[in-house]
Amino acid sequence: MEKEKGSELLLKATKINKSFGDFSANKDIDIDVAKGEIHALLGENGAGKSTLVKIFYGVLKPDTGSIEINNKEVSISSPNSARKNGIGMVFQHFSLFPALTVAENILIALDEKIKFKDLISEISKLSKEWELFVDPLKRVSELSVGEQQRVEIIRCLMQNPKLLIMDEPTSVLTPQEISNLFKILKRLASSGCSILYISHKLEEIIEIADQVTILKSGKSIATIDAKKTTTKFLAETMVGKEITALKKVNTKTFSKDIALELKNLNKPNETNFGISLKNINLQVNYGEILGIAGIAGNGQVELMEVLSGETITDNENEILLESIPIGSKDITERRQLGIETIPEERTLHATVPNLTISENTFLTYFSKYNKTDNIISNLLNNHQNSLIESERILKDNDVRCPEVNPLANQLSGGNLQKFILGRSLANNPKVAIFSQPTWGVDIGAATSIRQKLLNLSQSEKAVILISQDLEEIFELSDQICVINGGTLSKIMPVDKVTAADVGLLMGGKLDTASELEIIK
Repeated sequence: MEKEKGSELLLKATKINKSFGDFSANKDIDIDVAKGEIHALLGENGAGKSTLVKIFYGVLKPDTGSIEINNKEVSISSPNSARKNGIGMVFQHFSLFPALTVAENILIALDEKIKFKDLISEISKLSKEWELFVDPLKRVSELSVGEQQRVEIIRCLMQNPKLLIMDEPTSVLTPQEISNLFKILKRLASSGCSILYISHKLEEIIEIADQVTILKSGKSIATIDAKKTTTKFLAETMVGKEITALKKVNTKTFSKDIALELKNLNKPNETNFGISLKNINLQVNYGEILGIAGIAGNGQVELMEVLSGETITDNENEILLESIPIGSKDITERRQLGIETIPEERTLHATVPNLTISENTFLTYFSKYNKTDNIISNLLNNHQNSLIESERILKDNDVRCPEVNPLANQLSGGNLQKFILGRSLANNPKVAIFSQPTWGVDIGAATSIRQKLLNLSQSEKAVILISQDLEEIFELSDQICVINGGTLSKIMPVDKVTAADVGLLMGGKLDTASELEIIK
């Protein structure tokens, strides 16, 4: 017989504290999760969510506090200990080996020994029972992202969990895959399994969750009935201030001048990893935002490298800036021509973590600061100029710093991303190309970043936005296309296509955007 939600507690955490040196990540956190409940965990970057769930899963040990499972206090010293207490976790970044089969990946993660033949049978049984359809003998490298997530869930189900922790589970899924995931999670909850669900997507939280606990600055500040609240209330409770809507111009006129164009671009993959780009055609005009949607691993990284100049093309005529071939020009040369790019990876790619903010600014604009042939004079001027410019970037973009000119790794994810964006905009680009600009940042920072992109296009600049976030794509873009398997769909006006249409293209269900007309 199914138990009523909230009738009995599964997890009770009391006064959880965790510090790293002088920094308190969790401060006296209390949270209760009922049996069969989907309980969302919400908070800004640095609020303490990841630390808390790592404590529940045994990756970290709390300094003080208690955890009870079924009214019995437990000590969770490791992930193995967590699993023995009925806690499973699906991380945001999957921990699967691409070269191994589904069954082999599940086998190496199991705590109990099982014969391979019996394992195949059990995977097939769970796959059918929970509609998590995967072939146990298929290599993970051959699976879609949605299928890989199913493998992670099956791996947890093999441990018969009482509590399943899901960390940003929809960040790389199509709308159709999200819908299927929600059906599975609701079935799990109705069977008595509790789910702790971490997400930045407020609409999803209201749709899927029963309760929401909000963390701020390491503290649990509220627990709210998800069915009796709004996204606006959740957002403003989380950030502690009113969230203003994006400011868009009512009537937007587009220039007929093409800013950037790719013509029949082909870039074979030169390694065993990555995606080959095949016959890529796109153009973006001044005053326009072109959104490129797609599931991770479909050629976004390779396309970004070609657009930025990290990878030059064999034929310079495959990339044109204002009709001028630039395919053979590198990053610095393209920056000097007015192209600014922000890669997906903030650390080690967009910034050097152990260098200061001003040193990172200098690395980006060293060619701009070198005004004389005198090396000593240049070094002194570079230091002073990069300090002044960095201070201006931090101020203009509301970047919160723990100290003056901190190391890049001292900033939270959202603040680091605001600095990176501000640094690019400080060069007043003609064309801005941004990959996953709000990936993993909270709603306050995301709103600020998105407004900057809108302002850029509204000031007659051209913007290319590569994003897995369909809400972001539709909110900002004027034109949309989809990358799948290294191939780009036709470009479509945003008001002529739906999220479901884009989802089909993202999942490779349609070969071209023109097929949308056939199915409508």
